[in-house]
Amino acid sequence: MDNLKNIASKNIIYLRKRSQMTQLELGEKLNYSDKAISKWERAEAIPDAYILKQMSELFHVSVDYILTDHSNEEETPETPAPLRYYNHMTIKKITIVGIWTLAILIFTIFWALGYREWLIFVYTLPISLIVLLVLNSIWGNRKNNFYIISGLVWSIIAAIYLSFFKYNLWLLFILGIPSEMIIYLSFKIPQE
Repeated sequence: MDNLKNIASKNIIYLRKRSQMTQLELGEKLNYSDKAISKWERAEAIPDAYILKQMSELFHVSVDYILTDHSNEEETPETPAPLRYYNHMTIKKITIVGIWTLAILIFTIFWALGYREWLIFVYTLPISLIVLLVLNSIWGNRKNNFYIISGLVWSIIAAIYLSFFKYNLWLLFILGIPSEMIIYLSFKIPQE
């Protein structure tokens, strides 16, 4: 059993590093703590079958690969992070640029009609942050959601303030303080 733990440990370390993940990032993807990942990598424990299956899908290998000794095989060169990561980043960038391009188009149309609707850009920021939050929740790192949600809260407050500027609603910005506290505390809730 100890030999199997050592084999799994080496393979988990190799696959995680090949994917350029930290123990925390791997733990977030598997809904486990980084302490559990560390325990597996130190060969103190072995993941259960369900987690091994999740890892095999995450790293695009078989469960058998994770549990098989590869020390007698030729050294395989370090492969870069999976191409999927770069595809997801490209999709995020294209989507955000597309949203801002649409905003510029709408602004240009209004400008051609004689209206100067600069608030279009103010409204585009929270819209693009919402889209980025959704895409990052699907493909990204959970800790980045903290910054995206914070930016979203402040951009919504700013959009409301600038939309009703004549009413001098500067006190709206005070709402940002408890909002930030709620966001911060909600990200401190441990995930198992």
